Amino acid sequence: MTTAGDIMHRGAQWIPAHETLDRAAQLMRDLNVGALPISDENERLCGILTDRDIVVGCVAMGHDPAKTTAGEMAKGTPRWIEADADVSEVLQEMETHRIRRLPVIDDKRLVGMISEADLARHLTDDQLATWAENVYARTATG
Repeated sequence: MTTAGDIMHRGAQWIPAHETLDRAAQLMRDLNVGALPISDENERLCGILTDRDIVVGCVAMGHDPAKTTAGEMAKGTPRWIEADADVSEVLQEMETHRIRRLPVIDDKRLVGMISEADLARHLTDDQLATWAENVYARTATG
C-alpha cells in the first residue's frame, strides 16, 4: 500500500498566523515553494497561504504585505491527511475539495506536503488524468 507519507514532499514548514505576508513570501522564496500551511499559536493547521493569495488577495487589493498577516488570509476549513493514509484517500480528499496541495500530518505535527508535482511523480497516467479532471473541472461531475 502506498501512503501519503510515501509520496509527500518532506520538510514542509508552517507560517505562524501572526507572521506578515512579506515574511511569508520570503519563506516561500527560501524554500522554493508556492504554498505554506498556516499554524495557530498551538501549531495546529488553520489554513494554507499561496503565492497567488499574496498577490491577488493582498497586493492587487492595495494592501500592504508588511502589515497583513497570514492569519488574515486563512479562509475556509483547512484540509489535511494523515501520513499513513492510503494514496486513494489522498486523491479522494483532494478531488472532493478540489485542492492542489495537501498538508500531511503525523501525530498532530506537520511532516510534509503533497502537491501536483508529487502526484505526477507517483501516480499512473490514468490516475493523474482522473485527478486533474476532477480538481480542475469547472462544474462538479456526477
